[in-house]
Amino acid sequence: MTLGKQLPQMRTAIPGPKSQAIQATREKNVVKAVSISNTACIVRGEGAVVEDVDGNIMLDFAGGIGVLNMGYSNPEVVQAVKDQADKFFHTMIMSLNYESYISLAEKMNQIVPIDGPVKTMFINSGAEADENAVKIAKTYTKKTDILCFEGAFHGRTSLTMALTSKSKPYKFGFGPFPAGIHRIPYAYCYRCPYGLEYGSCKMRCAERLEEVLHTVVDPDELACVIIEPVLGEGGFVSAPKEFMIALRQICDKYNIVMIADEVQSGFCRTGKMFAMEHYPVKPDIITYAKSIAAGLPLSGLSGKAAIMDAPMVGGLGGTYAGNPLSCVAALKVIEIMQRDNYAQKSVEVGAFLVEGLKKIQKKHPIIGDIRALGGMVAIELVKDPVTKTPAKDETGAIVKECMQNGLNILSTGILGNNIRVLCPLVITNEQMEAALNILEKAIAKTTAK
Repeated sequence: MTLGKQLPQMRTAIPGPKSQAIQATREKNVVKAVSISNTACIVRGEGAVVEDVDGNIMLDFAGGIGVLNMGYSNPEVVQAVKDQADKFFHTMIMSLNYESYISLAEKMNQIVPIDGPVKTMFINSGAEADENAVKIAKTYTKKTDILCFEGAFHGRTSLTMALTSKSKPYKFGFGPFPAGIHRIPYAYCYRCPYGLEYGSCKMRCAERLEEVLHTVVDPDELACVIIEPVLGEGGFVSAPKEFMIALRQICDKYNIVMIADEVQSGFCRTGKMFAMEHYPVKPDIITYAKSIAAGLPLSGLSGKAAIMDAPMVGGLGGTYAGNPLSCVAALKVIEIMQRDNYAQKSVEVGAFLVEGLKKIQKKHPIIGDIRALGGMVAIELVKDPVTKTPAKDETGAIVKECMQNGLNILSTGILGNNIRVLCPLVITNEQMEAALNILEKAIAKTTAK
């Protein structure tokens, strides 16, 4: 049986002796601020499965934090990269043209959910994509300020740290940050910041959008609003349609650029190529990264041509921006996702997981909420389903127990009490069933203490 079809097989505790030795070398040589959640050291991966140096076979529900929607080692992508490597590794798009960058830009302009003529640029990381989007918005509007949301994660540069909500560990000790950034509550219905209930709340959060333009920042100063249609680090919270409609209306009314950060939610993760396709409105700029190139470093942003062309010639770019190897990988990724209907795969993965999680929830009330948009799935763990007190310590213990039994999975959320699922969309039903069994046993063991 190929590695990609296997179920978890644990030969050692995690980490095993060989992984322990590698981790010891890491501790001596790698800065401690680069965190590690699972110290098992993998040697190969295929589909949704990895093998570590000690021979442990594990399911990976982290997926490189959303990078591996297509799974490990897709042979068509591997071959495309090999073919490009035989020709040339790199040249700089600001020095010499190469077709893959231009072809990929053309393809992105065709598939992003943005009206009118669209233009695109590529860089290296999600943070760079968000930062360039803000630069373009400021140039286009000739305004200075930015509106962002609680629970958001936008990156680790100085600007994108400032846009990111959670202080520890992402921002702690790194300030001061750029000025002109204003943060308001996200539409987090399970934990409504206004203490209301969806359906009877009259969309208080949407009302607040208009209020801040009179009480916090004047619209004549506000260049852009940046929003994740599904919070990533914030716990996989999807904004209600009414909230997104109100945001679009405000941007139109006051000449504010609407930026959708789809770094984690893009490329079929939510059951659409982009999460914004779930909404009846469209952004002005969309940023993306992670699964665009199946693991090679690449990010980009696409937007209305008139906005994107605002900066002066030479104002945007980067040495490795849109590397040829990454661009050919991305072209192949998009081809396969469209051909093999990965959006539908995501819908099916999400439905299977949600059904299984609801069964677990009935037996274990520590699961306070189950959230899913396609295959972007999370559970929020609480000490009591009525008070919704965050079960942060229990969440950490459950994650560790899952890892010991062959399921690599991650926690998330501002309160540290969510478990998120970013499994490759090529995962089998049998593998998902095995993962759910591991998760349920971990919950049962943790809550029995």
